[in-house]
Amino acid sequence: MTLEEFLAEWRNGDERLLVHTSGSTGKPKPLWVEKRRMEASARMTCDFLGLQEGDSALLCLPLDYIAGKMVVVRSQVRNLQLIAVEPTGHPLSTLSASNFPLSFAAMVPMQVWNSLQVPEERERLRQIRHLIIGGGAVDDALAEELKDFPHAVWSTYGMTETLSHIALRRLNGQERSDWYTPFSGVELSLNEEGCLVIDAPALNAGTLVTNDLAELRKRKEGDTVVQEFRILGRRDNVICTGGVKVQAEEVERKLRPLLDRPFLISKRKDEKFGEAVVLLVASPGPLSSEETEKYKVLCASTLQKFERPRFFLAVDEIPMTETGKPARALAEQLISRLSLPSE
Repeated sequence: MTLEEFLAEWRNGDERLLVHTSGSTGKPKPLWVEKRRMEASARMTCDFLGLQEGDSALLCLPLDYIAGKMVVVRSQVRNLQLIAVEPTGHPLSTLSASNFPLSFAAMVPMQVWNSLQVPEERERLRQIRHLIIGGGAVDDALAEELKDFPHAVWSTYGMTETLSHIALRRLNGQERSDWYTPFSGVELSLNEEGCLVIDAPALNAGTLVTNDLAELRKRKEGDTVVQEFRILGRRDNVICTGGVKVQAEEVERKLRPLLDRPFLISKRKDEKFGEAVVLLVASPGPLSSEETEKYKVLCASTLQKFERPRFFLAVDEIPMTETGKPARALAEQLISRLSLPSE
């Protein structure tokens, strides 16, 4: 979808428009959303970040998904100066010096990482007053690269159903934190399984029960009590192996500094353990016995016994969604079709 096409749809007089979920845990699903709720979401972000009329906003995300659409809606609601570029892996490469400093930009982790590798783009990235990063987890290596940026860098939490993000956490400066702060008007709780429940009347007609396992806390900010949360992982990414629950994202976090290739922790059915932990590695060919042994040694030195993969499998590339998230359901399907090495 082009910017002109989205603006025409936004201004066509209809009260709703069609969006699609990202497909990170399955097939993307269509979802009709009310424009007035999108406007409410836009105001929440602009108010939280202090964006004012005349500030500049970079559009470098695809308009087929909610994240890109919401950048445009924010520009419409707050009269921001919208600067649109092709949604590529290097969104800052085609901009001119006159575009900087930028007031606001939203990117996925891959775009930020790529920009950091090119000195001119890195310097432009540092000039963005508010950089928000969403559509995927910000890993420790990326966070380390951003921690000394002079302006605010944020990780977002949200989904299509919440019309983009409902909370932010700082990745740099003295306010750097693992805990997300929800926007005003957003109330949070946990269900019996420990999953985050979102109550945001301005964005969604009912409460939204997520699949994200979370921890809640409260802190005092002057006379105000602020609710915060951090994400432990997705409930559907729990691997039940031998009666022990393993969180795939936690295993990935531990391995990320050690592995030199793209990888994913997944699972497959197992007669003995119920489910077996699988390390899926991007490789141009099958893993040699030496490579498999190297990965086994790394896992043994880093992971608890029950977290260690039982199988080590190679694929041409790690399955990803169009928005840059691991396509975990597709990965499980792929693993089920692969021949297992003898143990």
